[in-house]
Amino acid sequence: MAQVFMRFPGGVEKALTFSYDDGVEQDVKLIEIFQKYHLRATFNLNSGQYAPEGTVYPAGQIHRRMTEAQVSKLYARDGIEVAVHGSTHPWLDHMPMNMCTKDLLDDREKLEKQFGTIVRGMAYPFGTYNDDVVDCMRSVGIVYSRTVHSSHAFDMPTDWMRLPATCHHNDPELMNLGKRFLEGSGWGRPQMFYLWGHSYEFEEKNNWEVIEEFANLMANRQDIWYATNIEIYNYQDAFKRLLFSMDGKLVTNPSACDLWFFLNGKTYQIKGGETLKIQ
Repeated sequence: MAQVFMRFPGGVEKALTFSYDDGVEQDVKLIEIFQKYHLRATFNLNSGQYAPEGTVYPAGQIHRRMTEAQVSKLYARDGIEVAVHGSTHPWLDHMPMNMCTKDLLDDREKLEKQFGTIVRGMAYPFGTYNDDVVDCMRSVGIVYSRTVHSSHAFDMPTDWMRLPATCHHNDPELMNLGKRFLEGSGWGRPQMFYLWGHSYEFEEKNNWEVIEEFANLMANRQDIWYATNIEIYNYQDAFKRLLFSMDGKLVTNPSACDLWFFLNGKTYQIKGGETLKIQ
């Protein structure tokens, strides 16, 4: 029986994405690095924790949240997804469900108004969650949420509500994993490298060269799709809705998104709304 493997836009097998939390001042430098290397990333914001306008931090303070005006200016650009991180950055697994739901709803609603976009992604504050928290997320329209678990693997997610990363940027195996990702094969299966962290950690450890070196390693490759978290989620979701005939000779794409897949040694593109006959 023929197997059908998802391919990313352009027919490539690999995707790279980033996820950074808290909306801190060091994101300015991080985004400059991402733009330098033409990388796309997701930033998880606490809309109820913005610094008051005019805030001046004492010398030596590392974790420096930005003001609402700074946040609005920094993240409203191409290649950036804004996502929920809890309005008040709470321990969601220690909140009554109604209060948990309200915190997530408040964050999503404020971010949507602030950026004029639909927000559907999230990262768990403190990395903590349980089944009740997942139910709360679903109730407010969140479709994925990143954990703090490192898989050291490149498999596509099977549970987007409990989304592991490949690794944190301070993982000693970061560069080895990057090289393995570039050089390896998924035996036909699509692969995703997912990196996460907090940009203030680069200042704290004085190691900005870590992300610069990784970005340089990964950038400007024809065999990688550079995408935000929600772009990858949306693409995989659309791919799962492809309709194949029983003999695999006909396929219909009911979505509006152009999709690619690999079948019997050949890569196919199927446009949104198209029915394709497989030769």
